[in-house]
Amino acid sequence: MLTKRIIPCLDIKDGRTVKGVNFIDLRDAGNPIELAKMYAENGADELVFLDISATLEGRKTMLDMVLKVAKQVNIPFTVGGGITSIEDVDALLKCGADKISINSSAIKRPDLINELSSKFGSQCIVVAIDAKLINGRWIVHLAGGSIPTELDLFDWSKEAEKRGAGEILFTSMNNDGTKNGFANHALNKLSKELNIPIIASGGAGTIQHFVDAFTLGKSDAALAASVFHFGEITIKDVKNKLKNKNIPVRL
Repeated sequence: MLTKRIIPCLDIKDGRTVKGVNFIDLRDAGNPIELAKMYAENGADELVFLDISATLEGRKTMLDMVLKVAKQVNIPFTVGGGITSIEDVDALLKCGADKISINSSAIKRPDLINELSSKFGSQCIVVAIDAKLINGRWIVHLAGGSIPTELDLFDWSKEAEKRGAGEILFTSMNNDGTKNGFANHALNKLSKELNIPIIASGGAGTIQHFVDAFTLGKSDAALAASVFHFGEITIKDVKNKLKNKNIPVRL
């Protein structure tokens, strides 16, 4: 049985790690290089680095920062933000990224998923989806969650898989930063409808929430930010609880 993964997420803005609630009201959460090193040493299975303002500011991900983080970690490292081409991915992989995450650029030009998966392999391509539950329907948003689209979470996820996505990173905008738990109903539906791994994101507040993401949400991985950044929960404690619940994890 595949082990479940615990993934800290570094949302980067202006060279610092930040964290907000429902995608707004950002506050400083520390130096991304120091945090990355700490997480790699403390049992994180993977690390996600998202340059959250790259798309809005119309620029590329900060390569120098990616290079510095990559030198500090010995675990799989996913990078996202402002990626629009094969050349962007090539540069990030050369700087030490193991996977890349695309979001707005894939919505604007879905063929990008096909191109990247053909060139680099689907195992390298994570399609991140920010969606908000509005009137009973999960609506996909782009540009850091600031612009609603006409896309439905489940339809878009299935299209991304068909086009070559290796994983779906689903962030519930309703749950993000609230610490009230993950969107387990939507996660469960995604896991049933897709054949690729689902990463749960948005809402972690307690260790039980991670248990729920795997048992109720049927996720393959759970991503969190503020609870780890501010020392409210440790990765070790999460994994010990999961192990006690007979959920397979790497200790």
